[in-house]
Amino acid sequence: MSEKPAWRLLITPPASGVWNMAVDEAIAVSTGRGDALPTLRFYQWQPACVSLGRHQPLADIDLTRCAALGYDVVRRPTGGRAILHIDELTYSVAGPQDDPALAGAILDSYLRLSQGLLAGLERLGLRVAKAPPTNRASADAGPVCFEVPSAYEIVAGGKKLVGSAQSRRKGWVLQHGTLPLTGNITRLVDVLALADETQRPALRADLVARATTVEQVLGRQVSFDEAVVAVRAGFEETLGIRFEAGELTSGELDAARELEQDVYGSAGWNGKF
Repeated sequence: MSEKPAWRLLITPPASGVWNMAVDEAIAVSTGRGDALPTLRFYQWQPACVSLGRHQPLADIDLTRCAALGYDVVRRPTGGRAILHIDELTYSVAGPQDDPALAGAILDSYLRLSQGLLAGLERLGLRVAKAPPTNRASADAGPVCFEVPSAYEIVAGGKKLVGSAQSRRKGWVLQHGTLPLTGNITRLVDVLALADETQRPALRADLVARATTVEQVLGRQVSFDEAVVAVRAGFEETLGIRFEAGELTSGELDAARELEQDVYGSAGWNGKF
């Protein structure tokens, strides 16, 4: 029996949104060139951060409210809508476009990676399912990522549990996503830019009806470390791979520092729409 393909596993310390996005892209470029193994990374955000989809208007977010609450703001390299990263597990998968787990159309790889997430969450005792492939965000979708599950995103009890987004460029694939572990799922509503303040309670109620956290579903808290173990095992099981614990290479760190300064930390990038 042939040995399973090796992937690199990274568990990096909590960091700012700007650094996290820079590291994700640096890893994607590195793995796409073959300078590093395909990589699964788990990470957290410190301080809490609102991330916007690549083409989402910055005007969707009230920057004054974000500052008052101590939230950073960053634009992701992937699509989708706004997410408040707090009390969660974030994962990213990066590798070359011809890797068996990532090859094909976007939805093909989305499905494979969703199977890994699904298997991992089931190990935590969650009863979860994939949203149907016909699910799409409409052109007039609201500013909040967790309002509607897209194709193959993970739902529990009919509510969105994992939000993911993918980018494919220059021979590499990057998919990252967020699993809310605990806390109030509606906190993002506090920093939306609204013309009418009376809309805020209705938006909170709508989000409660559409999205959830691991703790709400299970009735118990799941730590970051416990979620890492489960999701890692889910990816290994469904993708037929094995993980080797690793670290960021010196080249990835150098690239991330450049991206941090020139892209993700720049007003030109974050305010471009």
